[in-house]
Amino acid sequence: MFISNAYAAGGLAGNDIMSFLPLVVIFVLFFFMIIRPQMKQAKEQKNMIAALQKGDEIVTSGGIVGKVTKVNDDFVTVEVAANTEITVQKQAIQTALPKGTIKSL
Repeated sequence: MFISNAYAAGGLAGNDIMSFLPLVVIFVLFFFMIIRPQMKQAKEQKNMIAALQKGDEIVTSGGIVGKVTKVNDDFVTVEVAANTEITVQKQAIQTALPKGTIKSL
């Protein structure tokens, strides 16, 4: 009287898979729209930092524009004005500029 009958949900296994389909679709969209482009950008940044050499014109994450004068393992010496050099970490370099950009500023 107080206990209701329990019925097994046999034959509804296909419905369980369909309930996870929206979750899978959201994950795939999330991967292709957010994660993949971010991984690609990080790879390009890493390759740009690895390819730095003397004479390259760069912009740091702080907005300092200069020309690379010396490259070490973790640090780069940048000439920001005539006879004025600063040392920054390689990870602080945001962009490599095309040659001649500093003269046009």
